[in-house]
Amino acid sequence: MTEPLITWRGQVLPEWTDYNGHLRDAFYLLIFSYAVDGFMDVIGLDTEGREASGHSLFTLECHLNFLHEVKQAEAVEVRVRLLGNDHKRVHLYLALHQAGGATELAASEQMLLNVDMAGPKSAPFDRATAQQLASLAQQQVGLPAPQWTGRVIGLPGRP
Repeated sequence: MTEPLITWRGQVLPEWTDYNGHLRDAFYLLIFSYAVDGFMDVIGLDTEGREASGHSLFTLECHLNFLHEVKQAEAVEVRVRLLGNDHKRVHLYLALHQAGGATELAASEQMLLNVDMAGPKSAPFDRATAQQLASLAQQQVGLPAPQWTGRVIGLPGRP
């Protein structure tokens, strides 16, 4: 594959926009949240997978970069990169684009945790999910490093 995985496509709804016709801040995160749901489907944590395993993903941390205006009625898609994973965490990069477009409109870097809902408590991925993650990682080998990862918020010269 050697390309990001598209896990959500849609159109910017009128109720998601502000007085300027631009996507409101909160709805960028909503779109990325839907894209994480799509990612969960890909790795076997869809509704059936969650019910069978008793596991789900929780977001531990999220960084969001607003890069360009997104306007009402725009057709958009989210492309997901698996940056890394261990036995119970997933590090993702999500990029919002106009459908089929090259320019990133927004980016979100996220750390997710596999959780056994019986606790709830963190838990290792089951074998099937771990295999899906390994397969996806292999499919994305060779992709360039995303620009908007590892960022820290701060003013220059300030701790």
